[in-house]
Amino acid sequence: MKIIPPEILLEAYAQGIFPMADSREDEEVEWYSARKRGVIPLNEFHMTKNVMRIIRQDKFEVRINEHFREVVKCCADRETTWINDLILNSYDILNQSGNAHSVEVFEKEKLVGGLYGVSLGGAFFGESMFRKEKEADKVALYYCHQILKKNGFTLWDSQFYTEHLGRFGCKEIEAKEYEKLLEEALKIDAKFSL
Repeated sequence: MKIIPPEILLEAYAQGIFPMADSREDEEVEWYSARKRGVIPLNEFHMTKNVMRIIRQDKFEVRINEHFREVVKCCADRETTWINDLILNSYDILNQSGNAHSVEVFEKEKLVGGLYGVSLGGAFFGESMFRKEKEADKVALYYCHQILKKNGFTLWDSQFYTEHLGRFGCKEIEAKEYEKLLEEALKIDAKFSL
């Protein structure tokens, strides 16, 4: 099984670099660093009233790190994806070493939504999310925010800004500002736990 060694991945993230494949069938990855970076400031995050109502109704059960590989596979299960087997296997190993995490949303014991990302110091690098039930991805996003805030994370990196993430407080910042935030976040010892 071919993987990117965990130490290579973590060193890349510490420098603001991340891997993506061109497609699911691609056997390699390219390394990227965005000139403008998407970040979700933890104190500016907000969620829709509809999702907050769903959370209060306890429609879903939320877990972390129990079905990591399945979450990544679900994130890749779309028409076009940058998640190939090399990424799947590499991040699975990173999860086993405690640096990659999944937030998992269940409805009646069925995985219906979630997200995964990488933690390093006080930085969390969001990678991808999915949903099989309406709003389940947003529920995962909400709980991810709660985990990051509770455990002292200072940087929530979404890599790229999208209009979808903009609805929750994501904004685009210049590379220089991002580098400062990353440098400060790496000095923090934070743990990703419920």
